[in-house]
Amino acid sequence: MKKTPLLNVALSRVIAGMGHGDILVIGDAGLPVPPGVELIDLAITPGLPDFASVLRVVLSELQVERHVLAEEMQKVVPPALVEIERLKGKLGKREWLTHEDFKVLSRSARAVVRTGECQPYSNIALISGVTF
Repeated sequence: MKKTPLLNVALSRVIAGMGHGDILVIGDAGLPVPPGVELIDLAITPGLPDFASVLRVVLSELQVERHVLAEEMQKVVPPALVEIERLKGKLGKREWLTHEDFKVLSRSARAVVRTGECQPYSNIALISGVTF
């Protein structure tokens, strides 16, 4: 059995296969998943799992060079943004896009991880870095 916190087989596989510059999106329950992009659906009920828990576990395995957020998040300030601020040292450089442009960016993702989060704009695109 794995010793790290991430137990989900599909998510572990995607992270293990990511290279420098690849994108992994963690989204709220309402974020659309573009056709052709793998969906890793963790949502079981509203709020479970929450965005923050999923982000923390993903960061235990993924080296992140930079991250992208929707500008609208700054106006709504969902709990996800508070957690992102707390973890900013592990997230690299920050970029802001409109929510519409964020959805366009998600078309290039290796996968979209759907959480049970039901707070608006609780989405992040993680761009993979390297460990060397």
